[in-house]
Amino acid sequence: MSEATLRLDDAQQMLDRQTEVLELIARATPLPDVLTTLLAALERLMPGAACSVLLLDRQRGTLHHGAAPALPADYVAAIDGMRIGDGAGSCGTAAALGTPVVAVDVRTDPRWTAYRMVAAVAGLRSCWSTPIRGRDGGIVGTFAVYHGDPHSPSAREELLVQRFTHLASVAIDHASLVGALIESEERFRRSFDANSLGMAILDAGRTITTANAALATLAGGLGEVLGRRLADLVTPTKGTLDDLLAPLAAAGAEPDSAPVVVFEGLLLATGMPRPQVEVEVTVSRLTTHDGTNTQDIVNVFDLTERRAAEQHLRARLEAETARRTAEQHSRAKSELLAALGHEVRTPIQAIVGFAELLGTMELDEGRRRKALGHIDAAAGHVMELLSDVLDLSRLEAGALPLALEPVPVAEVITKVFDMLWTAADRRDVELVHDSVHPEVVLADRRRLRQVLLNLVGNAIRHGGGRVEVRSHPSDDPTYAVLSVDDEGPGIPPDVLPHLFTAYARHAPTARPQVSSTAAATPGAELVDENLGLGLSLTHGLMAAMHGELSVGHTSPAGTSMVLRIPLAAPGASA
Repeated sequence: MSEATLRLDDAQQMLDRQTEVLELIARATPLPDVLTTLLAALERLMPGAACSVLLLDRQRGTLHHGAAPALPADYVAAIDGMRIGDGAGSCGTAAALGTPVVAVDVRTDPRWTAYRMVAAVAGLRSCWSTPIRGRDGGIVGTFAVYHGDPHSPSAREELLVQRFTHLASVAIDHASLVGALIESEERFRRSFDANSLGMAILDAGRTITTANAALATLAGGLGEVLGRRLADLVTPTKGTLDDLLAPLAAAGAEPDSAPVVVFEGLLLATGMPRPQVEVEVTVSRLTTHDGTNTQDIVNVFDLTERRAAEQHLRARLEAETARRTAEQHSRAKSELLAALGHEVRTPIQAIVGFAELLGTMELDEGRRRKALGHIDAAAGHVMELLSDVLDLSRLEAGALPLALEPVPVAEVITKVFDMLWTAADRRDVELVHDSVHPEVVLADRRRLRQVLLNLVGNAIRHGGGRVEVRSHPSDDPTYAVLSVDDEGPGIPPDVLPHLFTAYARHAPTARPQVSSTAAATPGAELVDENLGLGLSLTHGLMAAMHGELSVGHTSPAGTSMVLRIPLAAPGASA
């Protein structure tokens, strides 16, 4: 039969059935009733056919009964909940593959192996199933046509099923939307009514039309809230309500452009022990789907408990911080005094001892000069130590004077090596530096020399046979990178976390990798019980000059201390 003949014979009936179904949808008729009416109409147009609609559970991948007015109830129950897949009958296969599936004879079709017996009991021989697609293009169910004899669909039947499948899609989508809307409204209503946060809905004039129990309790009763303007209920702490809500008014009915307004204020609580309650208010725009109506949602939060909790927490934190600070200061003071006493004792003993020697014994000129040299070295050590303590104190207070100027790196390295040749030679240490150090850095000349004296001096004392100062490429063109490398035993792991902490203690069994500034003082004996002030001061000096000091690497084969120093501006003269 041609499409023209189909229109002449069936067009009016299809139009009538379509109108009937659409009216049912418009009246929010339950989906099973709409589908039953739709299938009954198709069955009248296709005598001998029995039709069904199965709905897909996408999450589980199963088909469930939607409507089947002419199919045996036992058969409907048997296929309800069938899992989709290739080989799951006509409907299960159509849902899985997304294409119509025709089983001319279910007794011989391999896709019906699992359902062949139940179909035979129901008197069904053929099944033609078409997937139903939703508005998103995904499959939402199947539309099936059964016959009691082997049957292949005609062109007319294909067109009829196509039209009715579309109607079924419309009905399913509408039911899904309505169900989601009802569920959403119910969830909103439950959350609105049961929320411990005060909530209200305003009309276009900012009059409260709906309020929950929490807001009513806060304001002194529902009668004190409903019908009142928001301006009569809440007074902002800063500004006016009109000014605060002006962005909402400017947005109009455009929900996407409407901001969320948050402000603090005082709520007037009629007849309550607290006539004014400190609150935080949040106002957001709610617009109908067609943009014809706007409402504002208001959330009101009582700040009393938050303020009390914040104050309590703040007081606890302040007290705890003060306690820890006091403990740290006390401990640091005790450790510093103990360390200073220990480190000063040796040079003071040397001074006293050599002074007694000079006073009690007649010495020849050579021995007398040698004794005076020891006294001078010991006194120098004490002065260096006291100077370091003073410098460290100034650094911590941010009061260390610095004279930043262009400084040639090579010049400073050469000067440091000249000062430490004697100490290096005494320990059989070779001092080496790059032949080329073109960098001119922005630093305090004396403090940079002090930094390198400390690092190279430490390396001489603990570094083994070779100490090298090298330049390296920098990933930042505004910085020069240097390293002081030694061949010593490396820094113990337990020392690393405290490397730049003044007089941080380490385990008695650990050999220290670093020492005090005395490492840079020729002739002075160094102390091994602590890390001293040297690296702490050196680290602080680098930070004060906007540079960095870090451990590049450390191992039993040696240690590399890395310096990053700001470069002077191009063309700056040293």
